[in-house]
Formats: sequence, C-alpha cells, structure tokens
Amino acid sequence: MMRGDNIPVLSIKDLVVRFDLRGQSLTAIRGASLELYGGESLAIVGESGSGKSVLVKSLMGMLDKNGRVAGGSIRYNGQELTEFRTEREWLSIRGREIAMVMQDPMTSLNPLKTIGEQIGEAISLHQNLRGTARRDAIHGMIADVGISDPLRRARQYPHEFSGGMRQRVVIAIAMACKPKILICDEPTTALDVTIQAQILELIKDLQLKYKLTVIYITHDLGVVARVADRVAVMYAGDVVEQGTTEEIFFEPAHPYTWALLSSLPQLGRKGEPLCAIEGTPPSLFEAVKGDAFAPRNTRALRIDGLYAPPSFQITRTHSAKTWLLDPLAPRIEPPEAIRRLRG
Repeated sequence: MMRGDNIPVLSIKDLVVRFDLRGQSLTAIRGASLELYGGESLAIVGESGSGKSVLVKSLMGMLDKNGRVAGGSIRYNGQELTEFRTEREWLSIRGREIAMVMQDPMTSLNPLKTIGEQIGEAISLHQNLRGTARRDAIHGMIADVGISDPLRRARQYPHEFSGGMRQRVVIAIAMACKPKILICDEPTTALDVTIQAQILELIKDLQLKYKLTVIYITHDLGVVARVADRVAVMYAGDVVEQGTTEEIFFEPAHPYTWALLSSLPQLGRKGEPLCAIEGTPPSLFEAVKGDAFAPRNTRALRIDGLYAPPSFQITRTHSAKTWLLDPLAPRIEPPEAIRRLRG
C-alpha cells in the first residue's frame, strides 16, 4: 500500500512464521503484509495472541529457538532479512538499525549493574565510544530521556528507580544504539495513567529529535489515538485492516475492527452492558478455513466460512480483508457504537 510518492523503509510481504511445539506446528503469522514509511508512527493493535509481538520479533531475528520464518519476505532498505542465517548478520540490524523497548522494564534491566553501565554497553557496541566520550554519551542519553542529575543517576541500580523511571532507562538503552526504527512493545502497560502520558510524550519528543520511525505494539486504543499516524489491526496472525488513524477510528471496514472499537468503555451507554467480543480466536495449530473471525462475527456471510477474503483497497491508504467489501456482498451496517463514532 503506497502512501503518496514515498517508498517504504520496511516492507513485509506474505510473511509466515511457525513454531514447533510438542511435535506440532503452530502458524503464528499467516501471510501478513505490512509497510512502514520513514518518520511515521505505526500502531499494531489486536487481542493478546494475535501475533503482534511475534511479527516485530521476526524483524530483528529474535524469534525463540523453536520459531522460524517459513515463507514470505521482509525487506529493509533493500536487504532481504529472511535470508539472514547468522547472529553476526542480525547484529548489523538489531539495535543498530531497529531497536526495541520491552513492556516490562524490570525484566529488561540487569539488577546487578548500574544504569550507567547498562547504557554504556549499548554505546560501546553500537557507537564504538570509549573513555570520556563514552561517559559523556551516557550522561547525555540519561538527560535526553528526562532523568535529572545524570551523573548521580548513572551510578545507581534499577531497584533505586520507580517503574516510570526504569522505563525511561530502557528507552535510553534502546536510543543509545542510534536506531532508525524504534519498536515499543506495550511501553506503558505496567504504568499508571499519569506516567503513561509522560512516557508517550517522551517517545514523541525523541522521535522528532532523532528523526525516528516508531512502531507501537498495543491493545490500548487510547494510546493509538494519541500517538499513531497509521494503524494495522491484527487478528489470528494476519493483518486484517490497515489505514490512517482517522480511517480506522471513523471509517473502520472489518468486523473485527468494529468489535474492537465497540468494546471501548467510553462508547458504552449508562445502564447498558458493555460490549464484548464473544468466543475465542481459532487454534493456529490447524489451518484456518475461510475468514478467521467468522465464528465470532454475528454479521458473518456464508462465504466467510468457506474462503479467506482477499485484501480490498478502500482508499490509497486504507485496506481490509473482509468479504463485506466485495461488490457482490450485501450492504451490512456496522454496530451502533461505530455509527456513533462516525457521527
């Protein structure tokens, strides 16, 4: 999906990722396609288990040992990443070009090393700085993420920091690699609402300062509305809809996107039960027949149970995989909550 005359810096095409588990094969990513453009913020949303984290880990060669890319393409600046076979090849991308901020800062930090040491490791590895230059870079990175008194803080250990401050440190370590793309995997999940807002604002500031391209992995649609230029909706290992934030929130086309948005508490009405998505996602140990969301979709068509829908282009920036967009499909109105959003 092209956006204007821009060429994507990262292009994922028909990606398939499988894991071997107890003698069985689980297809975690089922032919997903996605493009990322320089300088934008892309949010990938969906329920737990939809494949969001597996998708981005495949971009950095961070799949578990029992996982593998079984098909498709990942191209970054002209390089085909699916052809990488060695750790040395991945180290030319991981951290240096694409870095990740994990959702739990406490498990991302070494409790036995000072904050300065941990930031310094990334600086030494990716910027090749030593001595005074390395020390100055450590203090500068600590200051960049909004931590005051960097000289004193660099000598402290993770347990001496609050949750929000630890998340800032994790961001500093990722930024010390000087990446082009920053992946934020649920960066605010473990934080209270006030600190969440501060961390999101920090990431936006760093994006402007360092000309970053940012991918947010989240299930919080409130975060999406605040930070994203574009949104990709994942379900059962596939990208089922993608478009600008305005298109996804105000003109959603896929029934799964309708269900996600309808489940927002703020769209509920006093005295009425909150909307919930009934049922569970399909087992990915077996081949999915038809539209993966069909068994949970009260508006499903007969064809949804037979054939997987292709991707229909709605606008130049908006596409969705649903038979409802086929010219021969009956006109089906979205839920009332979605109509209220449009109004």
